[in-house]
Amino acid sequence: MKCKILPSVALATLLFASVAEGDEWAIETADDWATNVETVSGATFTDGAVLPTGQSASISTIVYTSDQKLSARSLRIEQSPIWQNWNPIENLGPTNLADAPVLLTLGPNDYWMFGRYRATKPKRKKGQSRIAPQPFDPQPATLVGFDVPLLTTPFPNQYDAPGGLQPGRGGYHAWQSRDMKNWVHHGPVTEGFSKWVTSAEWVDGKAYIYYDFPNDQDPHVYVDDDLFDGMPGKNMGLAVKDPSHGSDAGFIRDLEGKMHVIIEDWTPISANKRSWDSPLAGHAVSPNGINDFRFLDPPVDHRTNPTGKIGTYKHPHWMKEDPENYPTNVAEYEIHHPEQEAYGDWAAICIGGQYYLFGDYDPVGGHQMSVGWFTAPSINEPFTWCGNIGNGHPDPDIAFAEGQFYLATQQNTDFVSPGPWVETVEARVGVDTDNDRAIDQWTDWNEVKEHYDYIPGFSKQINRTPATMDASELPAGFGFRVQLRLTDSTDNPSKPIIDRMTLVFAN
Repeated sequence: MKCKILPSVALATLLFASVAEGDEWAIETADDWATNVETVSGATFTDGAVLPTGQSASISTIVYTSDQKLSARSLRIEQSPIWQNWNPIENLGPTNLADAPVLLTLGPNDYWMFGRYRATKPKRKKGQSRIAPQPFDPQPATLVGFDVPLLTTPFPNQYDAPGGLQPGRGGYHAWQSRDMKNWVHHGPVTEGFSKWVTSAEWVDGKAYIYYDFPNDQDPHVYVDDDLFDGMPGKNMGLAVKDPSHGSDAGFIRDLEGKMHVIIEDWTPISANKRSWDSPLAGHAVSPNGINDFRFLDPPVDHRTNPTGKIGTYKHPHWMKEDPENYPTNVAEYEIHHPEQEAYGDWAAICIGGQYYLFGDYDPVGGHQMSVGWFTAPSINEPFTWCGNIGNGHPDPDIAFAEGQFYLATQQNTDFVSPGPWVETVEARVGVDTDNDRAIDQWTDWNEVKEHYDYIPGFSKQINRTPATMDASELPAGFGFRVQLRLTDSTDNPSKPIIDRMTLVFAN
């Protein structure tokens, strides 16, 4: 493919800088890319980013000049936050975990999964008598990373700890893993009335397990300081008094310790006709995650045109589960036109300050459900649509474990990702040492990538180390040029989209 030559850049349009004016050369806006890139092959510029059009691309900047000698220190590359780097895997967790999966990472090699405990039964063919389950004789077992007595179970890669032998209570159970492959059952964490668990967070050594009561209504919370004992923690009752119908809420604790909830808001839609999802999401924040939640602006608002007309629908659980507070199953909503996109069953994660919301996606038209997700640089800003994946009603949750990101769903397939960064990006920096606007020395080509890690004390806040290349080996000079080579190395739709490039100079 021939290189595309951008409009010629006269010396007068070259950037001039001095140490006093700043210590970096940043390219991030559409105008920056148009002004500072000299040649590009196999890529285009869209929305202030460089997007490869094929499997490979190359970019070469102009020579950034200065009237004083500068010393390059490092080159930092940032990609688009649109996270599409996902790959399908077999379903996560225990084979007998039922209902919507909830994930919670407590740190390296300490991963938890919550769900209903399902006793599987042998299948029978039509016309056959019921097949009696075969007796199972548990045997003592050992598993790397676990120092409690374990017993084998009839389920593959699953063991019972002492807490797992406690009788079920009709709610969610807890499983723990050190490797996301083998799971140890620790028993019940909620009860029958609190079986609609939607989310979990980790606060100062305690698990906060959130559940709807009644179904699709106000979030309540357990505080559990011992996930091993096979007993629910302390039921703190109502956490979020939501003025709207709908819930399936996702909770995330920010780095300041405040708890945020993203919650369905059914006021603009007949939710029963749209998988109990909505174009509108609510956002509230609390200082402690237990009470005093204050509602803020909606993070997702894809409502169409309001008509001013009011419609009604029925919910099957409200009167049955909580007749004192819900004497009717009938709910009102404002009719909107045209048909609206619908989202819900929210789950959140934050990577280096960039927030992501995952949830159900029920699109207009055919209503083929999948996982959809949004992103924003702050949880207090409107979120932008990223994409969707999978097939079926997902009720997803997301966690960081084993150096990767796991997306668990109710679909037949779950997903894993190395992170928002997409491979492969190679870079080199050149320097003009004699002020003739020609490069005299280059660094070697280096592959750069982001890295992710746990933040102690937080489950859903993930540390991000930027993709950085050391350029300090270069001598000081009057001009600098950067070249990139981009290769789409994935089998999924993601591409290495460059959002920002910064050459940092020594002070």
